[in-house]
Amino acid sequence: MVAVASLVYADTPRVVPTIVDSIPHEQNHFTQGLFFDGKELIESTGHYGESGIYRRTLNGKILDSLRLAERYFGEGSVAVGDDIFYLTWKSKKAFVVNRKPFSMKGEFRIPTEGWGLTYWRDALLMSNGSSELLQIGLGGFSVVGAIAVRDNGREVPQLNELEVVRDTLYANIWTTGLIAVVELPSGRVLKYLDFTEKAMEINRRFPKADVLNGIAFDGRDFWITGKNWPWIYRVRF
Repeated sequence: MVAVASLVYADTPRVVPTIVDSIPHEQNHFTQGLFFDGKELIESTGHYGESGIYRRTLNGKILDSLRLAERYFGEGSVAVGDDIFYLTWKSKKAFVVNRKPFSMKGEFRIPTEGWGLTYWRDALLMSNGSSELLQIGLGGFSVVGAIAVRDNGREVPQLNELEVVRDTLYANIWTTGLIAVVELPSGRVLKYLDFTEKAMEINRRFPKADVLNGIAFDGRDFWITGKNWPWIYRVRF
């Protein structure tokens, strides 16, 4: 895990979430997107030849799944209405998946790499590894706006997996144990959730575990995991 000093500034608060529970997580799942659909978790995963989307219970039972073709590296996902939108990394393509049961419905072009995805104010909100979030309209899937994420006026790059709760965005910062808490629509970072210590512990204990990536909100609590992590943690802060 890389140093985070260049991304975090001394006068921006950091909060260490309190872990209140944990559930098993498939260690072969390279987590790219995570969100709740009722009481069930939907997770999208990455890697060429291994990318897919899964509906699972909190005790780990897989209820439904759909795999992408081997040429696609899956990324973030979000449900809107009857559809799930599922990004790819470098193919400049996103897929439209029927929400329940999973089945492929269509696809559309995205203008950059796809990283994280959520939904806010009638548009998809997409990260691409930069400090800028693209707003993509559902009508023609064109870019209708952008939000620049700043901490005290400085760019916060490498924004990855996203979750919106009302007008607050929670964004993983790739290669760090941090989640930026961002005011919308201003893009101002309010604070950071600091999961660094737990992420480092997992990396020490499980050599195949990768970085923190996965934020879901169940209406009360947040659930946090990482790529190839053995657990998903329910946290409060």
